[in-house]
Amino acid sequence: MDNALVSGGPAWQRSSRCATSTCVEVAAVDDQILIRDSKNPDADALQVSRADFAGFLAAVRAGDFDEGQAFT
Repeated sequence: MDNALVSGGPAWQRSSRCATSTCVEVAAVDDQILIRDSKNPDADALQVSRADFAGFLAAVRAGDFDEGQAFT
């Protein structure tokens, strides 16, 4: 991701696996990651630090949220 702006707003991205309009979109803005629902792009976006988002992605890749895993 980069800080590129599209039409004055963040450059939103979604997974290449998303074949519908029901996806999560992310955008990098300065030191923050914005997260929104593609079905409702005008709603407020979640905002997290790059470090927190990197930690979340690492947990996803490690299978920490897979079915049957306990959340701690």
